[in-house]
Amino acid sequence: MTQTYENYIGGEWTGSESGETTEVTNPVDESEVVSTVPVSSTAETDAAVAAAVEATDEWAGMPGPERGAILRETGEILKNQKDELAETLTREEGKPLGEAQGEVQRAIDIFYYYAEKARDFGGTVKQPSGGRAGLQTKKEPLGVAALITPWNYPIAIPAWKIAPALAVGNTVVIKPAMQAPSVGSKIVEALDEAGIPDGAINLVCGPGSEVGERLTTHDDVDAVSFTGSASIGEHVYEQSTANGKRAQAEMGGKNPTLVTSSADVDKAVDIVGAGAFGGTGQACTATSRAIVHEDVYDEFVDGIVDYAESLTVGDGLDGADMGPHVSQGELEGSLEYVDIAKSEGATHETGGEELTGDEYDAGNFISPAVFSDVEPDMRIAQEEVFGPVLAVIPVSDFEEGLEVANGVDYGLSASIVTESVEEENEFIERSESGVVKVNEKTTGLELHVPFGGLKRSSTNTYREQGDAGLEFFSYIKTVYRNS
Repeated sequence: MTQTYENYIGGEWTGSESGETTEVTNPVDESEVVSTVPVSSTAETDAAVAAAVEATDEWAGMPGPERGAILRETGEILKNQKDELAETLTREEGKPLGEAQGEVQRAIDIFYYYAEKARDFGGTVKQPSGGRAGLQTKKEPLGVAALITPWNYPIAIPAWKIAPALAVGNTVVIKPAMQAPSVGSKIVEALDEAGIPDGAINLVCGPGSEVGERLTTHDDVDAVSFTGSASIGEHVYEQSTANGKRAQAEMGGKNPTLVTSSADVDKAVDIVGAGAFGGTGQACTATSRAIVHEDVYDEFVDGIVDYAESLTVGDGLDGADMGPHVSQGELEGSLEYVDIAKSEGATHETGGEELTGDEYDAGNFISPAVFSDVEPDMRIAQEEVFGPVLAVIPVSDFEEGLEVANGVDYGLSASIVTESVEEENEFIERSESGVVKVNEKTTGLELHVPFGGLKRSSTNTYREQGDAGLEFFSYIKTVYRNS
């Protein structure tokens, strides 16, 4: 069944000024239309920002516990729709239903979390000197927050931007990705049902070249939070800061797992396989490189090839281990990197073929790929692929492995598989990444701790999630009281 969604501006659901819409299709079968959404432009964007500005005083002036109550009710509404939301997410984005259910639950938990945080967010009291009656800090919302979110986590990432922005009293304009906008729209529907004031949350569907560009340059937008590719994120950050806005951009990754000589190889295979091929590798934290000590290299390669070949690829609603790419363009990008890896001289162990015939013909399917004998300077070892393509790199010792792990332009998530406490501690200290994991896959995040990267993975200005999310969307005012 096809669903029709609209923009949400100033408390009203409305189409684009032009009346233009676009169809969102199921990547399993692109003849199936999942939803239609407006194709908006600067006119709708300006209207949404104006509505957010008008609502600023009412929303910021509402006591924190009352804002929190609306966020909590939003979480309850989403909880009651969990199965429907997960199915919609799978039909639009393609990930297996189990992964979609986990992502929806994460969004629910995020709203519960920030609902409670809204109670405590206010400031601190300090001991004054010099006869003053009081000295304190107050935390204030920035004003209007523009949120630009990606398609690969289409409900979790909007949730972890919307909830903290609203919790501290900002009003919001969100632009979801056009490839999978429906579940983000469902968050806005839930906020509306929960009783949020008109204009406090606004949603505009449209291309980044128009809607996103306008948000980054609009005089009445005070903060911009972006998640997406490095090239676009760097542009968003430059545009936003040039216009005097607070900005953050979380971008790509080339995430390594270092498998040391002491590692349990079977455990390492499971960790790397889940990190590389979960979500079809369409995650900024996906494991893209396995850096493996030569003593266990051959055993690891045999194991990861078996792992990749054991996965069923197909419809996420039918129990497949790995779903399709979200679009034909994303599929072509992965296929191109498979060709690049072959041309560079990496050993093609398995996978990397476009799947056709029967249930595959109308979708964007690829088999999970493993390349061995990869050199650290190959493009397949340096550039983000954003698909289920794993580069396995041999190293002779821990020091070389750490050097290879750090030897890329990205620094988002990194992990080590080891039984050595010394190697574990050394990796934690010297890894050039914003997230470091021990004996875990590079994917998977706790919602109450900071998240962000280094190098080209992030503008590294502010972190997301947890208390760090609240800090980005607020500023500190210091108050001196004299009697």
